[in-house]
Amino acid sequence: MTPDGMPEPLIVLSRRDVLDLLTLPDCIGAVERAFRLHAEGRTLGPGVLGVPAADGGFHIKAAGLVGERSYFAAKTNANFPENPRRFGLPAIQGTIVLADASNGVPLAIIESGSVTALRTGAATAVAAKFLARRGARTATIVGCGVQGELQLAAVAAVLPLERVWVFDTDHEHAESMAVHASASLRLRVEAAKDLRAALRESDVCVTCTPSRRAFVTTADVPPGMFIAAVGADSQGKQELEPALVASATLVVDVLNQCAEIGELQHVLAAGLMTRAQVHAELADVVVGRRPGRTRDDEITIFDSSGTALQDVAAAIAVYEKARATGRGTEVKLDG
Repeated sequence: MTPDGMPEPLIVLSRRDVLDLLTLPDCIGAVERAFRLHAEGRTLGPGVLGVPAADGGFHIKAAGLVGERSYFAAKTNANFPENPRRFGLPAIQGTIVLADASNGVPLAIIESGSVTALRTGAATAVAAKFLARRGARTATIVGCGVQGELQLAAVAAVLPLERVWVFDTDHEHAESMAVHASASLRLRVEAAKDLRAALRESDVCVTCTPSRRAFVTTADVPPGMFIAAVGADSQGKQELEPALVASATLVVDVLNQCAEIGELQHVLAAGLMTRAQVHAELADVVVGRRPGRTRDDEITIFDSSGTALQDVAAAIAVYEKARATGRGTEVKLDG
């Protein structure tokens, strides 16, 4: 409510608004706080609904955070991987509706593609803080789209990276990302043609592709590697060999969701582990209820299916910054 007791105006925040208002470090902090609140039982949900469509699909993710002020957010995203090549459109498009969780008043409609990209990278950064070797200096990023660049920036924000390989089935994309990332992050970034050779030299691997078949196997992974598997966010999508996942220390963002749409779905289907054998949810690691990495030679995996906890955390950060700065376009739903 406003100081005079009136409902706050509904504001619309564009992609440009989001990118100007939400920095990656701020998003990392917001997402870590969301996982902490989840571990403390101070969240609503999260929930997810997927609807397939020709050449892509839609998903709806919803959650709330309970704090000094409680918020609820519902995101509707469309994911059509061939959009950039076929139509020159983003692969991910959609909106987030943010509401006051104490009275249901809609507060903001926010462009979701930019929020999704930032919060996904932020979750990897949070996981890397607890699951990667502290001195990790080398990394391989698989998938050189917008998410690949953000994943690299997020990992570089929390680890002392010095050398990075980037790999994509379209080598020109990898070369372009290498040039851009080298300049923006001041790292040695190279476009790799041999994925397995790059993995053997890496402390960290992030996979962020639309693959529906495993391409990272047990034989590819050196002792002590931290893997963030980001691409599997719907049924059938897969990047990691199930045997690799089953043999590692597995941390998931949300257990039930990963069992349905993450890398864990394939491990369970193969009978290689049970839900009870998953090491932890990230929230439990963040608050110290479960340990993160315990040995230098331990292979750790973060199954990042993309939870609405991240969406609501990022949406709150954007909204509160917008309100403080007067950013956004006011609209009336009852006008």
